[in-house]
Amino acid sequence: MQHSEQIKDLSKEILDEVVAMRRHIHRHPELSFEEKNTSQFIAGKLKEWGIPYKEKVGGYGVVGMISGKDTNGKTVALRADMDALPIQEENQVEYASTNPGVMHACGHDVHTSSLLGSAYVLNQLRDQFSGRIKLIFQPAEEQLPGGASLMIKAGVLENPAPDVILGQHVHPPLEAGKVGFRPGQYMASSDEIFLTVNGKGGHGAMPHKGVDTTLVSAHIIVALQQIVSRRSDPTSPSVLTLGKIYSDGGSTNIIPETVHIQGTFRAMDEDWRYQAHELIRQTARHTALALGAEVDVNIKVGYPFLYNHPETTRKMRGRAEAFLGPEQVVDLPIRMTAEDFAYYSHEMDACFYRLGVADPGQPGARQLHTSTFDVNEDCFETSVGLTAFLTLAELSDCQ
Repeated sequence: MQHSEQIKDLSKEILDEVVAMRRHIHRHPELSFEEKNTSQFIAGKLKEWGIPYKEKVGGYGVVGMISGKDTNGKTVALRADMDALPIQEENQVEYASTNPGVMHACGHDVHTSSLLGSAYVLNQLRDQFSGRIKLIFQPAEEQLPGGASLMIKAGVLENPAPDVILGQHVHPPLEAGKVGFRPGQYMASSDEIFLTVNGKGGHGAMPHKGVDTTLVSAHIIVALQQIVSRRSDPTSPSVLTLGKIYSDGGSTNIIPETVHIQGTFRAMDEDWRYQAHELIRQTARHTALALGAEVDVNIKVGYPFLYNHPETTRKMRGRAEAFLGPEQVVDLPIRMTAEDFAYYSHEMDACFYRLGVADPGQPGARQLHTSTFDVNEDCFETSVGLTAFLTLAELSDCQ
């Protein structure tokens, strides 16, 4: 296909610098809403390459623009996130985090450096295409309300409005060199559940003189599980997990006044999502009331489900096969994890695909959000060129 060999040559040209950029970003991670230095690093590279950009979009977001030989064609948006996680890194590598308790354990350093590499390639080819390419370097993917929502509010999808947006994410179950796609519903919505159970504490030997908040909490937890098992459509995935329970006070012989329960609710259907919120409130309150207690229910609405536009994703998958070879492209199952790229997918045609990063013969050995997560940097041989190829193919509307 057109541009294929040029893209591969330019990707090789920038490869060592992409790896160096990744290691710099990995060495200096910053948490959500604190990505000041990462943002400045990105802006510096865009400036070095002569790519116009804006800073502080929706926080520390950076938006670059590559214009072709004319701007009458399509606009393609490319997004990478840049924030890290509050994890202490245990990897013994020379590029390990120098920021105690903060680590790039979700691959955002890979996403950012890869998009910078693609930007370099695309900028070198700007006289060979019509249209525009909007580079979205996004902060705060890991924390509500999500940097995507803030950048959208700041107008990142306007002036010009992209026709399609692409995003990629590292995927430990795939070996470096491979990528994966899934059309339609791909990732779940994600909401945070906070319950506070209030009763009357007292001596554990005299429970009849109080209201046992621990027992009430146990009944609430069991009752809430029946919302998914008996109230939801079994053909539409959803999950409610209550992952934390603790009390204010309490001991082996003390009934606490208050118990806190925290969890997450995930779904693939927006109507059911909000129906479930109400069922969670009703079930918790009625269960507590029946046992003589009270409960406060706070649901923090998070990201919507992520939708890959079927026709766009079909085209991108076919183009990936053409660029990498059919054996390097796989189909993905749905995931109940969440991603704030979902906000973009509800605004316009979107395709969010996965980048293999595992060592040969060791798929899944390093898991996301763990202190030992790392990637096989051979993944950049795939990611930089593929993103550029998909972009130019879309600008030329190549099938």
